[in-house]
Amino acid sequence: MRIARFSIDGNVAFGAVEGDKQDELVLDIIKGIPFTDFELSGTKVPLNKVRLLPPVLPNKVVAYGRNYAEHARELGNEVPDAPFAFFKPSTSVIGSGDEIQYPSFSQDLHHEAELAVVIGRMCREVPRERVQDVILGYTCANDVTARDVQKREKQWARAKGFDTSCPLGPWVETGLDLSTASDLTIQLTVNGEQRQLGRTSEMIHPIADLIVHITEAMTLLPGDVILTGTPAGVGPLNVGDEVAVTIEGIGTLTNKVVKRG
Repeated sequence: MRIARFSIDGNVAFGAVEGDKQDELVLDIIKGIPFTDFELSGTKVPLNKVRLLPPVLPNKVVAYGRNYAEHARELGNEVPDAPFAFFKPSTSVIGSGDEIQYPSFSQDLHHEAELAVVIGRMCREVPRERVQDVILGYTCANDVTARDVQKREKQWARAKGFDTSCPLGPWVETGLDLSTASDLTIQLTVNGEQRQLGRTSEMIHPIADLIVHITEAMTLLPGDVILTGTPAGVGPLNVGDEVAVTIEGIGTLTNKVVKRG
């Protein structure tokens, strides 16, 4: 099931996305929230009549860096032996169609296409054999990075945590099991030109390892998001660019870069 979060006539709701053709997609409004048992209402609205919102509002976004060897090497970094985690604040999250605001303190903004894991239940110290049980589904992400600031500052809070630096969407796909999600095509285009192309099977530390790793240290809550790293091909974004992340079996996340007002 594809679960979207959206607004219509000033109201916010979740809905199940139905249909195959983009211009014919409809939302069957969900009674309740997707983190517990829910029912479909049978009330349907065309997707093109609503505004898509970030599919979840995470308490925290846990991101993993340098989890694809070729990406680590392209920036001149060593491939880490252990998973390397950092955080993006909830205020960095935007949805598909929202604008990425070019930060005033950077002159070198980069895109990073990523598979995002959405947590479905509160969990801590998750054993490897239970990882599938805590996952609600998957969505597309763009770990937008002020690369010059990242290089200049030892802590990545500003470089990767500024407002609008974490586009997520367009929806959460709940129909992928862990095995399938671990071998998907992930690509990114800028103004229609392909910049990144890889497979999630190229991760150094797979999805299960990342969830085991972070839940050894902290509790994850329903709606929390884990970013799993980016394949090689990262590069600059400029004001006016349209950047799109497409992941096989999930969908396409699209955002435009604007000057920060």
